[in-house]
Amino acid sequence: MNVREFFELSAGKWFSQKTSQHLTLKQSEHGKSDLVIEILANDSPQVTQLCQQAGVDPSSIWGGVKYTWKGTIAWDTPTKNSPNQQGESIAIAIADTPEAKTGRLFHTSSSNSKSLQVAQYTMGDDDALTLVTTNGNTSSSERVWFESNNVRVRTTISTQANGDSLASFYSEIRMGG
Repeated sequence: MNVREFFELSAGKWFSQKTSQHLTLKQSEHGKSDLVIEILANDSPQVTQLCQQAGVDPSSIWGGVKYTWKGTIAWDTPTKNSPNQQGESIAIAIADTPEAKTGRLFHTSSSNSKSLQVAQYTMGDDDALTLVTTNGNTSSSERVWFESNNVRVRTTISTQANGDSLASFYSEIRMGG
């Protein structure tokens, strides 16, 4: 599987459950959300804008993907509220070569649309997608794979330069196309 096939398989509506552990603070959180993943054409306004922001020729990408989410997060300490979380992210992928299972993923988020994030991606022989992002004082590694066509699993580990770490596990069930 290549990155394009991976994102095409990801398209649809998902129910996502998340559990995270703040390793330094010894605090956990959990959440649930609805996640919609859409494939965007190379000439869509959102992809064109992201290509311009990234300084990328739109003909060098396979298209784009849009993530939209809405959900809640709760912490294990009673002093925190369960705020609603919602937003969207647009991403484009550029393979190192047409046959490569490696490349770069550029994305922005509605929470910070001016901030362009760049991740290195690798499609493993087991069809798992691994994303590695280093941004300022934070580095993260995310691994996403399919247990079946309708079940996705994600793990992430984010580490800050001061040693603070967050580990997360997501299980996602497809709810529709």
